[in-house]
Amino acid sequence: MTLYERLGLRALHLMDPEVAHGASLRALRAGLVPLAGQVTSPRLGCTLAGMALTNPVGLAAGYDKNAVAIAPLSRAGFGFIEVGAATPRPQDGNARPRLFRLAADRAVINRFGFNNQGADAIGARLAARSRGTVQVGLNLGANKDSASRAADFAAVLAICGAHVDFATVNVSSPNTEKLRDLQGPAALTALLAQVMQARGELARPIPIFLKIAPDLNTDELAHIAEVALGAGIHGIIATNTTLSREGLTSPGKDQNGGLSGAPLFEKSTRVLAQLSQLTGGKLPLIGVGGISSADQAYAKIRAGASAVQLYSALVYQGLSLVPHIARGLDALLARDGFANVADAVGTARGDWL
Repeated sequence: MTLYERLGLRALHLMDPEVAHGASLRALRAGLVPLAGQVTSPRLGCTLAGMALTNPVGLAAGYDKNAVAIAPLSRAGFGFIEVGAATPRPQDGNARPRLFRLAADRAVINRFGFNNQGADAIGARLAARSRGTVQVGLNLGANKDSASRAADFAAVLAICGAHVDFATVNVSSPNTEKLRDLQGPAALTALLAQVMQARGELARPIPIFLKIAPDLNTDELAHIAEVALGAGIHGIIATNTTLSREGLTSPGKDQNGGLSGAPLFEKSTRVLAQLSQLTGGKLPLIGVGGISSADQAYAKIRAGASAVQLYSALVYQGLSLVPHIARGLDALLARDGFANVADAVGTARGDWL
């Protein structure tokens, strides 16, 4: 981390977390943030659900909710980025304050509640973007007061699907009441059927991923794997935020919402490894939760992830973390004799089971 970035992060941490979030996006758009550009190598270049990635390090949904900073984020060293979540209609989300830094735990709690400007506004920005080597996806959400949340996911895909490279069905946010109920077998089967129908109506069908919670037991994970394989989706993102507060020491640990960051690493990686075993390599998995180093990204890959995503660690380590992880991952693959990241996927899964 450069002195400039260190000072910038210090200034942001003097602000209310949500104000700082907005300020960081404005700084990105204004060109005030140094960006690494493309980071790739023969070992890092890979394919995820048919998409060519320059490297397997992605940005998780939630940072650029309204797709306002796609261009600079595409120059930050990521191999792919995910924006959103988008809902059919704009919504304000939950009351503030709703974002909390847990600095002592290197974690974040949020209860945003899918605040976004709606699928039409987000879709227009996605349509206007310049396409490049970085794949851009959209996290699909449902309005809080929706009569049919399953229909909402399909509606957002119908509006925005032509302008993205992949889409993610998010049934795992803990901040929209009863959303996680859609992870049950019957509800999830019906929901994915609607989404896949909407995908089939796109001129250019795109990969569909499913993002799941880390707070699922073995039987629930088995049901999800079965439904996902039967529905014909193209991958699973493991995992979203957790409701657990085990081991936290920061003053804000009892705030309601989803916990992300360092405390989630082991929990989410164990879920990832279980899913890898349950799906038998038939679906690519994206590992998310607590990644703040190349070693941790590598651990997710060896536990079964074909690619990884990060977000919360950027709050504490800045965007320079992205190229640092990608280059460190390249070095780890070289050290262990892997010609490509795909060769390392799942090679240490047993350590997490």
